[in-house]
Amino acid sequence: MPDAAAAPSAVRRFPEGFLLGAAAAAYQIEGAAHEDGRTDSIWDAFSRVPGAVINADNGDVACDHYHRYRDDVALMKELGLDTYRFSTSWARVHPDGGPVNPKGVDFYSRLVDELLEQGILPWLTLYHWDLPQALEEQGGWANRDTALRFRDYALTMHDALGDRVKVWTTLNEPWCSSFLSYTGGAHAPGRQDVGAGLRAAHHLLLGHGLAVQALRERDASLELGITLNLTVAKPVDPTRSGDLDAARRIDGQFNRVFLDPIFRGHYAGDLLADVGHLGLRDAILPGDLDVISTPIDALGVNYYHGEYVSDRPAEHPLGGQAPTDRPTRSPFPAAEGVHFHSQDLPQTGMGWEVQPDGLRELLGRVHREYAGPAGVRLFVTENGAAYDDEVAPDGAVHDAERTEFLLGHLSAVLDAIDEGTPVHGYFYWSILDNFEWAWGYDKRFGLVRVDYDTQERTVKDSGHAYRRVIRDRGLTAASAR
Repeated sequence: MPDAAAAPSAVRRFPEGFLLGAAAAAYQIEGAAHEDGRTDSIWDAFSRVPGAVINADNGDVACDHYHRYRDDVALMKELGLDTYRFSTSWARVHPDGGPVNPKGVDFYSRLVDELLEQGILPWLTLYHWDLPQALEEQGGWANRDTALRFRDYALTMHDALGDRVKVWTTLNEPWCSSFLSYTGGAHAPGRQDVGAGLRAAHHLLLGHGLAVQALRERDASLELGITLNLTVAKPVDPTRSGDLDAARRIDGQFNRVFLDPIFRGHYAGDLLADVGHLGLRDAILPGDLDVISTPIDALGVNYYHGEYVSDRPAEHPLGGQAPTDRPTRSPFPAAEGVHFHSQDLPQTGMGWEVQPDGLRELLGRVHREYAGPAGVRLFVTENGAAYDDEVAPDGAVHDAERTEFLLGHLSAVLDAIDEGTPVHGYFYWSILDNFEWAWGYDKRFGLVRVDYDTQERTVKDSGHAYRRVIRDRGLTAASAR
């Protein structure tokens, strides 16, 4: 017989009001890339660069969500989602960065209406990497003017949706849209310029602050925030100064480069010592950090894996980047001599190590050092895994590894809450299989399988497991079955 004393631990409930949702992004699912007035974003252009994306895939059709959004929202309802985090496409709303495109705005208005009709909270992200290509040709995020244009775009979306959308995220993962994109060259626009990446990071933060100020002025009742992809950077040998410095650099150039300006109104001294002379100091104008540190209401944390680093090379280096034909460089502006080691953990199909406890640790740190003192609500806005799904003869997708990943990370969120970290919601990435940036359609993250030839949707076992979690408002013995 099971131990009666252990029985209560079999049911772990989420707090009252905890949001359970899923996420997606415009370019990754919408398709209709040149329909109803939309023009190229930087990802449309980058996808045409030879060797930039596996199989030369692009988002021209993707999941055809632009035409199938009602069916997709019905699927969300079937799964029981409390909320859906989506992004609006700057290139659809302001084609070429020009005047408002009414047809583009209307799509998002109809999507919001459909979500509300189904009782699903719309959680809007203004920027998930699809800068109009015409603005990139004027300097992109390395050009300070783009931050001002972003504020105007935010107000356009508020004009259209502000009466119905109450939760607004400015940026998704500015680390990716600056360092991975302008310094590393792995993402659009594909530059490999350390100075441009640092300027882009600062201007993204400036655009965030300007948008928060403008939206707050419009409606003080809005819940405003930003989403950052963050990591836990640990030294391979915590007794070696070289390993400790490697962890410090990665933490600084991944986490603190965004957290400190937003929450503390400055860039950390050690970060400025590492990268200030590479172009960051030149980008900072008087008053910028006051704008960037405009108070927010919510911080979204995106977490996929941790980092295990050393100043010594790894015997078996970790991958994780798309094996494209186009050469790239390190996205970190000043982390030469930092090497990423395996922790001998299971890996996803992306080559990312599965480390649920890192999420618990990360949430605790962010709450203690940043969100908590500022009175900012904390959410997990992305967490998910790609695996090489196989369709069974009966058409089902038995994705046991993804189900285990999902339940393990939800358990880590509950661990964080048990330790006193007030986490208010969790969004799985992603609701649908989709265009996975430089990986193209080679990797699948979805709770719902998409057959890209027929656009047929199939809820995977992980989706069914998540539905049970949402139904039970917690993790139970039945969650995995």
